[in-house]
Amino acid sequence: MAYYRTYKLSLSLRIAVIFLLLIALTFVINTLDFKADTLASSITIAPIVLVVIFALRNLFKFTTKRHKEIYNFFEFVKYRDFSQWFNEASGSKDIRELRKGFNEVNQTIRDIKKEKETQYLYLQKILELIDTGIVAYSIETGKVLWINDSFKKILHVPTLKSIHFVKKRNQKIYKDVFETNYANGSTISINTEKDKTKILISSSHFEIDKDAFKLIVLQNIDNTLNQNQSEAWTKLLSVMTHEIMNSVAPISSLAETLQSKIKLSLKDSDRNPLDIDDLYLGIKSIKKRSEGLLKFAKTYRGLNKITSISVKKVYVKELFEGISNLLHSSLKSKHIELQFVLNNPKLQIEIDNSLIEQVLINLILNAVEACKDFENPKIGISVEQSNEGSVIINVSDNGKGIPDEIIDKIFIPFFSTKKNGSGIGLSLSQQIMFLHKGKIQVNTIENIGTVIRLVF
Repeated sequence: MAYYRTYKLSLSLRIAVIFLLLIALTFVINTLDFKADTLASSITIAPIVLVVIFALRNLFKFTTKRHKEIYNFFEFVKYRDFSQWFNEASGSKDIRELRKGFNEVNQTIRDIKKEKETQYLYLQKILELIDTGIVAYSIETGKVLWINDSFKKILHVPTLKSIHFVKKRNQKIYKDVFETNYANGSTISINTEKDKTKILISSSHFEIDKDAFKLIVLQNIDNTLNQNQSEAWTKLLSVMTHEIMNSVAPISSLAETLQSKIKLSLKDSDRNPLDIDDLYLGIKSIKKRSEGLLKFAKTYRGLNKITSISVKKVYVKELFEGISNLLHSSLKSKHIELQFVLNNPKLQIEIDNSLIEQVLINLILNAVEACKDFENPKIGISVEQSNEGSVIINVSDNGKGIPDEIIDKIFIPFFSTKKNGSGIGLSLSQQIMFLHKGKIQVNTIENIGTVIRLVF
């Protein structure tokens, strides 16, 4: 702004001077008598004409000099040379102001460039450090635009300048990774020279200056799966060790006590008579605890063995009738109402009948525990169809509900709030629903009741 004011003032003064000189020249020409004394008139006019020419030349130099400064600056911009520094100490005031402005622009652009380079280096470093493999390349030429070390490590390839190198080396990997599109992400297995790797892959297309590029993202999930499996085994072994120790320790202690009493009795039966009742109770306790340990082992085996299902079309009516015949009398003796609601008797569902029966029986027994101490306990089994065509079986009760602090733990294997619970029932039910490609949803309100939905 300061430059513009100084430039405007200097230009205006020069134009004003030229204008006044032209007025003076016009006045002199009109007053002189060229016919009377041509030489004298010429001598009088000549200085004024020279001054006008000088003023015009000065105006020309004034404007061209500033245009030249601007032109030089734009040349530097054109070739992206922002390292130039314009001398602010020499020249007229307006030129010094102009150069100062150029230097400020250059400094701003250098700062922006430096900031972008820093951000790029940060981003590049982050992308280099992550375990996810990333590559971007030209679709037309196959030339690699950018690639990180993780991508090369996953595919076991050296520095990759073009994806055609992979095509020459392993056509199957080239086809699976580079030719196939994975817009929604997918899991594939690739065979490298060293091993077989399972990877999670996704891809997308983008354009830069009308050139089409493809971005591929790979993640080796073998390590993740192995780690998760290891953690699962660690947790499982921890739980099993705890349960087994809880059973074995008292068995061992009691057996040792009984053995000591028998040993003393055999040495001197008069002073150490053997109490048959104590012996019987001790053996009975050992038997009971051993049965508990056996039950735990059987429960785990039941959870472990279900890996596949045999589905067929089953009438929901028949499914409900089978469960009713099995549980109705026992619930009636406990004064718990069991109600089935089915609006469409012809409704069929593709399930493994025995497994879904097991799920429903487990859910009903859980509902019994939840509502048995409440007034007018009631359990309802109903079925509905969603607009999307899903079949939903609801198991509801008017019991105590599930507290908020444990709602996220109820499907964890071996977690149970029951005194004699194994913590397997809901985990087993969830696994069975997963095998049916379904899910379990829980809606609960404390002291109001719970609804568990089986969504097929």
